[in-house]
Formats: sequence, C-alpha cells, structure tokens
Amino acid sequence: MPLILSIDQSTSATKALLFSETGEILERASLEHAQLYPKPGWVEHDAEEIWQNTLAVVSKVLGSDAAKAGEVACVSIANQRETVVIFEKGTGRPLCKAMVWQCRRGVGYCDLAVADGFNEMVEERTGLKIDAYFSASKLKWAMRNNPEVAQMIASGEALVGTIDAYLVYRLTEGRTFATDTTNASRTLLFDIAKLDWDDELCRLWETPREALPEVRDSSARFGETTFDGLLQEPLPICGVMGDSQAALFAQGCYEPGTAKVTLGTGSSIMLNIGSELKRSDKGVVTSLAWTMGGVPTYAYEGIIISAASTLSWLKDQLGIFQSYSEMEPMAEELEDNGGVYLVPAFTGLGLPYWRADARASIVGLTSQSDRRHVVRAGQESIAYQICEALSVMQSEAGLRLKSLNADGGPTSNRFLMQFAADLCGVEIGIATTPECSPMGAMLSGLIGMGLLEKPSDFFLNRAAGVRFRPSMVDSEVEKLLGQWRDAVASVLTPRSPLAENFQNSEIEVVK
Repeated sequence: MPLILSIDQSTSATKALLFSETGEILERASLEHAQLYPKPGWVEHDAEEIWQNTLAVVSKVLGSDAAKAGEVACVSIANQRETVVIFEKGTGRPLCKAMVWQCRRGVGYCDLAVADGFNEMVEERTGLKIDAYFSASKLKWAMRNNPEVAQMIASGEALVGTIDAYLVYRLTEGRTFATDTTNASRTLLFDIAKLDWDDELCRLWETPREALPEVRDSSARFGETTFDGLLQEPLPICGVMGDSQAALFAQGCYEPGTAKVTLGTGSSIMLNIGSELKRSDKGVVTSLAWTMGGVPTYAYEGIIISAASTLSWLKDQLGIFQSYSEMEPMAEELEDNGGVYLVPAFTGLGLPYWRADARASIVGLTSQSDRRHVVRAGQESIAYQICEALSVMQSEAGLRLKSLNADGGPTSNRFLMQFAADLCGVEIGIATTPECSPMGAMLSGLIGMGLLEKPSDFFLNRAAGVRFRPSMVDSEVEKLLGQWRDAVASVLTPRSPLAENFQNSEIEVVK
C-alpha cells in the first residue's frame, strides 16, 4: 500500500508526516521557526528558515524505517494562509521577511480602499472584506515601502506567493510556480466566481498579475521534487490546500451544513455551503473550500484572530501558569467566571466585528478575582468567539448545522470544549487525529494520484472521536453571552455600525 508524505507548514512550525493509505501516522518530525515582531502590529517569518526546516523534517521522516519499508506515492502540502513571500525568480531566495497573516502593516491601505469606495467591488469578487488580515494590503505596503523589491517585482525579477507557492517553487527548483484555489481565494486578488486572478484587484493593490502563480485545483499535481537532492528519484507533489480548508476536508465536511472549527494560533470556523456561491453583508467571508476536477465547493468562514495565542499570552507574557495542562483544573476550581471576561483583541477582532483598532482588555475584575478567573476567562473567550461567529454564519447561509467538528491542540481541553458546546447548543465532535490539516492535504493527494475515488470512502471504517453534548440551560447561555457582548462593546470605541447592530441583536441558540 502506498505511503503519503505530507508537509504541514503552520504559523508556528513546519511538520512532516508520513501517512499510510488508511490515515495512520507512521512517522513525524517538527521544527519551530522564529516569530518576529519588528514593530507593534507587525508579524514576520524568515521564509529561508522555513525552507531549511522543511528540508530538515522531510529528511528525518524519509530516513525512518517506516519510509524505507514502503513506497511513498507523493508529497502533499497544507500551509498557513494569507502569509505572503516575495522571492527572487530562479533562485527562490526570499527578498524580505515573509509578512504573516497576523501582520497589520497594511491597515492604512485598507482604510484608504474603503474610503475610496472599493469595498463593494472587492467583496463581490473575492467574497472577503477589505482587511489587513489578507495578503493584498501587505503586498501594497511592500511595493510602496521597499523600492528595491518593488522594482524587482515590476521588472519580473521577483515573484509573489503564499507559503504553498513559495514551497512548491523551492521544491521544484523553480520549475513550477503555482498555488491552489483555496490559497488564492485568501489574497484579495482572486475572483472566486471566475476562479482566476482579477486585473482590477491587482491594480488596486499594486500587484502585477505576472508576478502571481498559476492557480490549480486542490487535487492537482504541482511538479516533482528530490528535496534538494535528498532523493535519487523525484517524488510527485500532489494535493495542496490552505490549512483550514484541508482540515474541513479531513473532517468529512462534504455536505452543505457541515462545519468545523480549527483551534490554532487563531481560529477558522468553516461551514460548507455547497457549489452555489453565496455572499454575506454581515462580515462573514466566503472562500473556496476546495476545487476538484474544476468544480468548486464554497464555504463560509468565520475568522477568530486570537484563539490559542490568547492562552500562549497568559502563559508566556503574564506567566500566570507554567504548563497548559494547568489551565483546565484552574478553571474547574471555580463555581463560575466571577464576572471576569477577557476580550482578546491583541491584533484586532474578527467576525462579527472586524475591528482592527480594537485592543485587548480584561473586564470585570474585583477584589475577589484571582489568577484562576483570568485563566478561565482566557479559555472562555475562545468559546464565545466561536458561538458568535457560528450564529452569524448560519443566518447568512440559511442553513442549520448538521454537524460541528473541532481539531487543533486546544481540543484536548475538556473544559473549553464543553463550554463551547453549551454556548453553541450543538454537539461537538473532536477529530480522531490532531493532524487534520496535513491529513486533508494527504486525502487530496490520494484523489489526485488516482488512489482514492472519493473522500467519503476514506471515512467508512474510521472510529468516531470524543463528543461533547450541550447541557447548559438556555437562560444561563443568554446571560453569559449578554455579559460577553457588554465586555466586547467596552473595547469598541467609537462603535462601528456592524458592532452596534450585533450588540443589540439576539444570539440564536442552535438546537
């Protein structure tokens, strides 16, 4: 039976995993890369470090006994989205630090685009809001603030791509410069109805279309690689997806109304809305869930900017606890939250507020509050954001949830997941593997290589994971959500019309 090598290039680390055809992880390796914060609101990665880490983890996995015992059919890629790399044509050498999805340096250009009346056009074509979260404003910043890079892009000496396109280029030694539709749909440069780059959007964000990669299906082939000479015979690259869409794919969300939440540094909640493109005017973004055989599947996405990063902040910046294993018992020692709420707007708020100017706050502290209340509030903040996002997404899609699945490191926190199930009023299933993103890319690779006819076949014999069922009474849910919205409102000054409308609306509890 063939093996699949999957690269998972995330915000914090690069992993290589060797999967069996049935989804068993036979070998894995991981290396973290530096998180760079040169200025307030700026977040960068060293793309060369990411490339070297990719080679290192792949070398370790392919040198394992598991890899030597079988034949590796292909390598697939799942990647952090929106993070963008500018690199030299031919060599692939990064010309500057990669601008990470969290980076807010493009806020001013987003504000100008909105003020100039481009919001409606951008939303109509991309399904996204004009926000610095996405790639395009970062590229415009680079064109305006780095003359040497701008000249190289304009002359064709430099190329622009999300992490997947950069890795494919390096892996193929410059022979393939391509991305997939899921990554392209997160740039603010891609028309999700026409499935192509848009010339007017490229002009708006001052990014030459010629500098952008070819766009292919998620299950397409992307050339082949020897991993910089590690292999004697090249390995096909097949199956490329943005990490959140890959997790949706891995969790079997193939029908409209099925959804997943990935809990990572930030969080992406995705709801499959089918093959018909729908748009929202309430802050829900529309993305391509995937394309197979040229046929698109669309998804609504709710963006939570700070999820696990909030827990990291409590641990590393405040030093409230030493190990993440301490969080759950600290929260459960308390009868309730004591009226303490943490609004984690460290780099703004996502759905439903979309406020880049919001800043984090701890609300409701009294003389009776202690560190346990702050730790509990940090965990609860993730669940409140999930609940708010899902409520708006269902309303906009005209769908009710058929299922909600969760993956990512924080899903091991039973207090958090039970609280999320209570607030959302829906059963939450935890993925049987924490590695959903690379598994989704692997599945896409199996389909592209002709080794799997349809993804649902893969799940027929897989056991169900842990499930959390809602148990909190409606009145308590409504009370907690009301107090949470009051806490959020306190950091939104002046309050946007969207926030005002949402603050005064009722949250529908899904049953």
